[in-house]
Amino acid sequence: MPITAIDGIATHYEVIGQGPPLLMFSPGGFNATLEMWSTLGIYARTKPLEHLAKKYTCIVFDRRECGRSGGRVERVGWAHYVAQGRGLLDHLGIRKAHLLGGCMGCCPVTAFAVAHPERTLSMVLYWPVGGARYRLTAQQRFAEHLTYVRSHGLAQVVALAAREGKPFGADPRGGPWASVIGRDAAFAAAYAQQDVERYELIVAGMGRTLIDRDTAPGAEPEDLMRLDVPALILPGKDASHATSAARYLEECLPRAEYWDRPPALQSEAESAEVLLGFLDALVPPI
Repeated sequence: MPITAIDGIATHYEVIGQGPPLLMFSPGGFNATLEMWSTLGIYARTKPLEHLAKKYTCIVFDRRECGRSGGRVERVGWAHYVAQGRGLLDHLGIRKAHLLGGCMGCCPVTAFAVAHPERTLSMVLYWPVGGARYRLTAQQRFAEHLTYVRSHGLAQVVALAAREGKPFGADPRGGPWASVIGRDAAFAAAYAQQDVERYELIVAGMGRTLIDRDTAPGAEPEDLMRLDVPALILPGKDASHATSAARYLEECLPRAEYWDRPPALQSEAESAEVLLGFLDALVPPI
């Protein structure tokens, strides 16, 4: 499977299908691997990748610090995830692309469009994360990791990640770099030797600035309101994907289309029709 270095960090990716380019920011929270498009919750049920690949060049990848991609200990923010997506397009020689984000992947999609509107053909925001419960749960995850670090030290974080093999979302004790620790011995050795106080500041800042609001994070509302980019929003409705977050994005994005369909009734056939109908309407005829 192809891997390329973006800003010195390995990115594992796949290119599936043919047609206009569609860069897909994976769902899965802090385990955003490309497999999630086929195995996770709503995406396993509606199979968006399977349908989209019939007409589009789908570029899927493991987000940095997830799956088979690498990572670096730094205060990671949405701009870092944007840089990974932009670097992947550069690597593939693609100037402009449609963007699709699922779950937490919606956040870097909106941030990408704000930072690079000239490279963004459209946005599809599929079950965007957000809401008060999501903020509380996500911030608690960072707090649990810091508590474990203070009680046991970084060497024990490495031992835990290697022993359990669970990503940050599944076991907060292992922290945001758990997947990289478990896969890269050199990274794990360097991780264990860090200054603990400095590390704690990095993690605290990362949690506070990534998950900073009771609605959909990723981009500021004033920036979203200035975007001249077509957008399609498919709402979720649970503790991590509040419908209020989807409605917030509809309110902020001037060219948003909102699929007002309850999640329980979002069937595979109808979802595919909505996704392809939106994207196909934007593709100029040959």
